[in-house]
Amino acid sequence: MTVPQWKSLAETKRQSILDAIPPKWRFQDPVPEPAELRDVTGSYIQQFLTPREVDITETDAVGIAEKTTSGQWSAVEVTEAFCHRAALAHQLVHCLHEVFFEAAIEDAKRLDAYYAEHNKPVGPLHGLPVSLKDQFHVKGVETTMGYVGWIGTFQGKKGDARRGVFESELVRELRSLGAVLFCKTSVPVTLMAGETVNNIIGYATNPQNRLLSCGGSSGGEGALIALRGSPGGFGTDIGGSIRIPASFNGLFGVRPSSGRMPYEGAANSMDGQNSILSVIGPLAATARSLTFLFKAVLSQQPWYHDPLVLEVPWRDDIERETRALIQASAAGESKLSFAILHHDGIVHPQPPVARALGQVEQRLKQLGHKVIAWNPPSLKVGYGLTGRIFDQDGGADIQHHIQLSGEINPPQTIVDADAAHLKAQELAALNVEKREYQKLYMDYWNSTAELTGTGRPVDGVISPCAPHAAVLPLKYRHVGYTSLFNLLDYTSVVFPVTHADQTVDVPHSDLQVLGEMDQTIQDEYDAEAYHHAPVGLQLVGRRLQEEKMLTLAEYIGEAVRG
Repeated sequence: MTVPQWKSLAETKRQSILDAIPPKWRFQDPVPEPAELRDVTGSYIQQFLTPREVDITETDAVGIAEKTTSGQWSAVEVTEAFCHRAALAHQLVHCLHEVFFEAAIEDAKRLDAYYAEHNKPVGPLHGLPVSLKDQFHVKGVETTMGYVGWIGTFQGKKGDARRGVFESELVRELRSLGAVLFCKTSVPVTLMAGETVNNIIGYATNPQNRLLSCGGSSGGEGALIALRGSPGGFGTDIGGSIRIPASFNGLFGVRPSSGRMPYEGAANSMDGQNSILSVIGPLAATARSLTFLFKAVLSQQPWYHDPLVLEVPWRDDIERETRALIQASAAGESKLSFAILHHDGIVHPQPPVARALGQVEQRLKQLGHKVIAWNPPSLKVGYGLTGRIFDQDGGADIQHHIQLSGEINPPQTIVDADAAHLKAQELAALNVEKREYQKLYMDYWNSTAELTGTGRPVDGVISPCAPHAAVLPLKYRHVGYTSLFNLLDYTSVVFPVTHADQTVDVPHSDLQVLGEMDQTIQDEYDAEAYHHAPVGLQLVGRRLQEEKMLTLAEYIGEAVRG
């Protein structure tokens, strides 16, 4: 039987990723199957590393930068440690699309030479390894974004002079800050999916439970950081693509409002669709690392290099005001209030997520904060608007890139290829509907000032990121919990809460299901299969409230752990 050309291309590319891993870092024995070994984090991956490598790679981004910018740790030593751990991570869960370790080590050598000569760092990220979702162009490195038809091209265009030499704006800024770029992480083809699977690398699994998904579309990024193969990295989010992997992998991640982070020069699906903009944000193991990375990028004044970035530097006054509210609460004078979205009226969260919501609500009340139920305008209407916006071209852009190679259509894509292609007048009307819905939601948020007792509306909303903790392969059916806040363009920060526990998180026994979708998702809950899957929640604020939400997420995350 003749093998289709696209399959041969995909296989060659898949093998090239493995071949880029130095032989000394490849497993000599087969990795046990997921059914035999679910969790490959912690002690499992540590056994293949030296104690020094473990020490380096299990330090967070802030801690590493403190060492590298003061000359205590060399950039080369840190980079080699993370390259080694990233190589192991890919062999365990298929989390990488591009490996450029040699170039990274050469960059690290130049940073060490600079420090030796000038006795100071290049910038605040001097010597810090940073990973990137495979949407960002890096000199000398391919970008496929999971499309077989993009192999050997520049975003599907053969002979384009930008191939191999062009770099995205964020990449330029990270280099200026002293970061060391060393790998690009796997994505679902099209990006429009809550799981990471494509015809090049196959299916990317969850490091803490390899029976489950690592999420999407920044799934490779989430899996790599969960395995501590990177101290922090950057993903993108148009419907939940930062928050879902952060939640599924027990990480912190921020979906900022559009206009805060530079997207200029990054590849994308449906480029030019401006009704709901994809945004860039960091993922990391600690909340303080998110803030550190976010502030570092803003220090580069990206509004002078990306026409869509707002001239909004990091606002220290807002951070100080938020910390003052937290300190007042600690003194017994709570000035903070929150709302809990228990369900969206369409799908109830499965038992582990419902427990996490209850756990956070109880903790907030113990701390003396006012907590109310969140009952906003119809979420079903919001979900409908989101779906129509994503489907506005009838899947034409995605189909074009799939047909470049003739590869089979990927599973799990949330764009409806059978939807009608909207005319300009229809799209304009849809944008008016979106604006009217945003106004309704804004008015509802304002109205909560009557319920909080603080004289202000709620400071944030605690919501599920998904109905489930991670998800069984090809079972991601409902993206509403995250995509709604893309429609509204609200700031949202994910924080880890707990892990699924089969002895506690038993199936709901007296649930009044909300409809067919709810019934399906509840029926698919398998307590044994989900055991030990991370559970995270999102803290949602209003537009452009990144300083406040990042500060509050750090506070709530620490309170929940405490």
